[in-house]
Amino acid sequence: MHATRRQTLALMGAAASALATPALAQSRAIKVGALRFTSHAPTFIAMERGYFAEAGLEVEPVFFQAAQPMAVAIAAGDVDYAMTSITGGLISLAQKGAVKVFGGALSEEQGIPGQSILVSGAAMEAGVTGPADLGGRRWGMTTAGSSFHYMGAKVAEAEGIGLEFVPLQKVPAVIGALRTGQVDAWAIVPHIASGLVSSGEVHEIGKIADYLPGYQVTTMFGSTANVADRELTGAWLDAMSRAIADYNATMIDQSSGEAGVQEMVSLLAPYVYPDRTVEEARGSIVAGTMRINGGAALNVASVRDQLEWFQSEGLVDSSIAFGDLVDTSYVEAVGA
Repeated sequence: MHATRRQTLALMGAAASALATPALAQSRAIKVGALRFTSHAPTFIAMERGYFAEAGLEVEPVFFQAAQPMAVAIAAGDVDYAMTSITGGLISLAQKGAVKVFGGALSEEQGIPGQSILVSGAAMEAGVTGPADLGGRRWGMTTAGSSFHYMGAKVAEAEGIGLEFVPLQKVPAVIGALRTGQVDAWAIVPHIASGLVSSGEVHEIGKIADYLPGYQVTTMFGSTANVADRELTGAWLDAMSRAIADYNATMIDQSSGEAGVQEMVSLLAPYVYPDRTVEEARGSIVAGTMRINGGAALNVASVRDQLEWFQSEGLVDSSIAFGDLVDTSYVEAVGA
């Protein structure tokens, strides 16, 4: 049967309409794991400034209270990508072929306030005024094999002291324990540290950068299947790299001046501090500024050190190779 002229024109119109459908309607929907930390700023910037949409991605953030559950969620397929610290759980999931690190994010850099080593008021009153005084003290962490565990162990090793590590599962629980003296010490990113110190209940006694210069604090990772999808992961990295450039230029280089800082604070506040006004959140967000690696470059030397430490402590299998954990084909690898 031959189509009539009217039918032909209708079909042509439908085809043209489909081609004209906005890119957002054709975007791939993905879920992204995040913590309500200033260090997760690139995710929030890429959402708010349309960088994900321009890359063909429709992003839904999924919030967590610790790093390890985020890795489990990615392995289970509940989340597609995330940006957080390397944990023993993540390494073990990588060995099973479930997840893969493919980029770097937050880094310790000399000259920029980084993660603070904190002690409780009770510990300070008992004479703990520096990291060397922490011998035999209780160090708070979310879980064994967390970044908090790694940082504490590295501080203890450098100072030649022993620490008692106390797992408390979630960051808010560690904060509560430190405030009440149930744990003596902890290390955390500056936007949280500054608020605790300003309360007068907690005191800063050192910086992690003095013990772990160049520490790759957080990395970008996803399911192994997603990381193997070069188009999808490339789109993700493109959007995140644009957001990282915005963040570093505004908050570290301050290329847009005070107006740019205020605009960035206003963008981040609803994500990082949903229970505060922008002005209430401003001080902590500004204090929390740390370098995020341009182009998501990855400090390979730092990641190797973390892997070797987890293996030396028996927290992950000694047979895990670096290549099981990391795909270095996407971004610049530094410190190799």
